[in-house]
Amino acid sequence: MMLAEKELIVHEQHFVLTNLRAFFWREASAIVLSDLHLGKTAHFRKNGIALPSQLLHQDLERLSQLVEHYQPRQIIVVGDFLHAGKNSDLELFKDWRAKFSDVLLRVVKGNHDRMAPSVFHQLSVDEVCDVYEEKGMVFSHEEIANSEKFVVSGHYHPGIQLKTSVKGIQKFPCFMVTQRQLILPAFSSFSGLDTRNHPAHARYYFFTHEGIYEI
Repeated sequence: MMLAEKELIVHEQHFVLTNLRAFFWREASAIVLSDLHLGKTAHFRKNGIALPSQLLHQDLERLSQLVEHYQPRQIIVVGDFLHAGKNSDLELFKDWRAKFSDVLLRVVKGNHDRMAPSVFHQLSVDEVCDVYEEKGMVFSHEEIANSEKFVVSGHYHPGIQLKTSVKGIQKFPCFMVTQRQLILPAFSSFSGLDTRNHPAHARYYFFTHEGIYEI
């Protein structure tokens, strides 16, 4: 997929939003994403729901593209890194992680990240925490009410509905940004879109395969 970017300055920090469902934080040399949901597709297949096996492959190819392009020092996953216990998806991630073992991997725990610490260790996660702070930014899977610092969160899988001239009303994943918060799109392509639970006065950065656009 062609990489498209839109740079956002938040409290003197430079966030490069991309159409690959993540952003690059220049000052921290970090790729920031949320809701990878490792194990979800294999869990559904195991329970008799037919899903293409290449879904996770495509997500990891996108992550590889981001790492190879930005050469980050770290990856910050803002919750729901995992979705289900040991299955074939986790083995795929182990192989991916081995290729990029020099990049530090931080995981902020989300509501699905209930596995034993040993599972995170097996996947070569360097740090697991409930909330992460760096350079005045707070990373939490769910929003933090009345935070005095800028919060980057996930959880909602945000999306917007737009009327197009060709296909009528369509849904698009997006980043949502307010003065105090940035809500990340789900990194997993196998995720629904919440087009209703939006914060007031938000700016929307939606994206397609071709580009990223502000409305």
